[in-house]
Amino acid sequence: MENANLTPLERRVCQAFPLGEPIDVRQPADQDREPAGSWAPERTVRAEVIRDLLLSEPGEACALRLTGVRITGLLNLQYGHIAHPIRLISCHFTHPPDFDGAQTRQLDLSATHLPALSASGIRVDGALRLTDCLVAGPVQMDSAQVSGGIFLDGARLGLDGGCALLLDHASVGTDIWAPNLVADGGISLGAAHIQGSLNLESAQIKNAEGDALDAAHLTVGTVLNAGGLITEGRVKLTGTKVTGLLTFIGARLHNPGGVALGVSSCEAAVFSLWDADQISGDVKMHYASFKVIHAKPQVWPTTVRLEGLTYETLVPRLPAAQRLALLERDVDGFVPHAYEQLAASYRRVGDDVEARNVQLAKQRRQRRSLPWFGRLWGYLQDATVGYGYRPTRAMGWLLALLVIGSVTYGLHHPSPAAHGTGPAFNPVFYTFNLLVPLMDFGQKTAFTPTGPYQWLSYFLIVAGWVLATTVVAGVTRNLSRS
Repeated sequence: MENANLTPLERRVCQAFPLGEPIDVRQPADQDREPAGSWAPERTVRAEVIRDLLLSEPGEACALRLTGVRITGLLNLQYGHIAHPIRLISCHFTHPPDFDGAQTRQLDLSATHLPALSASGIRVDGALRLTDCLVAGPVQMDSAQVSGGIFLDGARLGLDGGCALLLDHASVGTDIWAPNLVADGGISLGAAHIQGSLNLESAQIKNAEGDALDAAHLTVGTVLNAGGLITEGRVKLTGTKVTGLLTFIGARLHNPGGVALGVSSCEAAVFSLWDADQISGDVKMHYASFKVIHAKPQVWPTTVRLEGLTYETLVPRLPAAQRLALLERDVDGFVPHAYEQLAASYRRVGDDVEARNVQLAKQRRQRRSLPWFGRLWGYLQDATVGYGYRPTRAMGWLLALLVIGSVTYGLHHPSPAAHGTGPAFNPVFYTFNLLVPLMDFGQKTAFTPTGPYQWLSYFLIVAGWVLATTVVAGVTRNLSRS
């Protein structure tokens, strides 16, 4: 561009660029975010001037460092190879800049006002900064490759609604840093790869009609921190893999009538909902895998989906009764695997009593789906032996029946099977012989009761088999787990 066509500010920019010198045209009374109409003409630089500089031959010290400038027209750097750092702080763009497919050393748009930002496939050898940015439309950075971090802390995105931030298939060499981000529209990180951490602490994301956060198949090298996150819409972490901590500490997740948190097939070392508000909406955890789940019972919503969920430990340590309530809320109905996982978590810390309580609850829950005769038999097993998880109760029943039989047959001796032969009648050992047929004291075959006492003997034989088998099964189960 001819020098005669340049404004005084544009001449200053052209002179400062080869030396990498900064230009700041802000006034002392300026605010960080000014409306477009308040920009004076002497603070305006045309986008074509900036483009010509950035695509010029590289120099050792060249850099674009502008603060408080209004940039008019379309800054089209599509597929451009930019060898110079770009630092546009507290600037105002009249048109959305286009960085699609561009390659640059560094891009810093902190506190800048943009109608939108198109940077699909951008490659940045350093950091990409949108700190405190005000972006009225979508920020499109899908398939971006950023060797340094992406900084979105304090940014306000998507103020005209729609998709606020698109980072699908992006690759980030360190972290995405976005605490206090405010987005009126969804954030999409589908299949992105972050070698460091993703920080969404105290962010606010609103997309009530769709996904507030879509991070399906996201890979995070260290920590995904969504502590204090406030959302309206679905948080989707299907297939997400986090090497360390996945945390929603103190978060408020809202999507009434839909899925508020979906972590199906998600993997993380620790999944934390500590001190979060009760989730408003469904929680889907199908086939997720965590070593530790850190959550109080009151955080869970009225409906969950737990089929295939695996974990090792639940924190805090609570009685099984307080954990079982969640399993009752599964919209898929009775899920045996969920009970097995909960029981295994208690056994893993050596609490066999609570593990048996969970197994007993599993049998009681399954009983509801049985036909009437199955339920009847279940109630009988529950009352007598606790489905085999109460072996001491079986011993109690055996002792009670032993007393009943001993007293009854002590008062009403059965007739000898053969007169003049056999041992003398002993009501205690006779009853014991009926209850435990494997131990023969010669009493059962030597005497023959009649009438109602014969029916009592039949009952004692059947009850003895059932109770003795239960005791043996209970003892065997405990020995096998020791």
